[in-house]
Amino acid sequence: MRVVVDGPSNLGLRPPVAGAVPGCYKLAGALRDQGIRERIGAVDGGCVVPPRYDRAGWQPGDGVFNAAGMAAYSVRLADRVGGFVAEGKFVVLLGGECSNVLGPALALKRLGRYGVVYLDGHSDMRTVDNDAYVGAAGGEALALATGRGQADLTDLEGRAPYVLDTDAVMLGYREDEAYLETLDEAGIPHWSARRIIDDPAAAAAGVLEHLTRPELDGFWVHLDVDILDAAIMPAVDSPDPGGLDHAQLRALLQPLLAAPNCVGIDIGIYDPDLDPDLIYAAELTDTLVAALS
Repeated sequence: MRVVVDGPSNLGLRPPVAGAVPGCYKLAGALRDQGIRERIGAVDGGCVVPPRYDRAGWQPGDGVFNAAGMAAYSVRLADRVGGFVAEGKFVVLLGGECSNVLGPALALKRLGRYGVVYLDGHSDMRTVDNDAYVGAAGGEALALATGRGQADLTDLEGRAPYVLDTDAVMLGYREDEAYLETLDEAGIPHWSARRIIDDPAAAAAGVLEHLTRPELDGFWVHLDVDILDAAIMPAVDSPDPGGLDHAQLRALLQPLLAAPNCVGIDIGIYDPDLDPDLIYAAELTDTLVAALS
């Protein structure tokens, strides 16, 4: 059985313009309005309401902004997601932004040993060791999930790391990825967008080969929709050329989500404020429904 949960957090993104807040918290509403829950035959798992977005007083060098709210939210999100996974339900978590992966990662660490398939146009491996400073957790989410960063986010309940490097996979970064060396040093397998475009089925098969191991209890899929090409999905905070099209994303997602050891997916970064006619919401929903069919 599938369950749709709303996780409308925008806590981990920088403001799109001064004085505004990121609109990705509206993702869940936009996709629900396209009928995603009914179309995938899911039950309604409700909404985990996030704290207020507030960067007042934050300066570069202060660490991750909104960290306290994000930590509290991740625990509540873990409670909701983990309860459904423990019941044997497949969770479709509608974000939100990339720090939403911390909730499911914490939930699954409570339950056993799980991997994460991180689909994103960027590696999200920024840390204080490979950049001048950190700030927006949306650009650091894979690093945080694998235990790199400040303890108030990486070590909730004393469970760091939520995902071992050996149990993570990263797909979709562009050829100019800034933190590729960090991925390599961690030994995290990775596929660039260009490599996926050449053969999405082979990429999916490689992921499943890596994560279908007896010591793993299963895996979670994280989808940042900026894995799509900027011309196809411009309604994101950091659109880049060189990404996938919808057919390629479907071909990548379908075998991953159909795998018996896959327990859920979170979807993030799509911003309805940048899509006033909801054209991209409709296309994204069609792709997700097809991938989950």
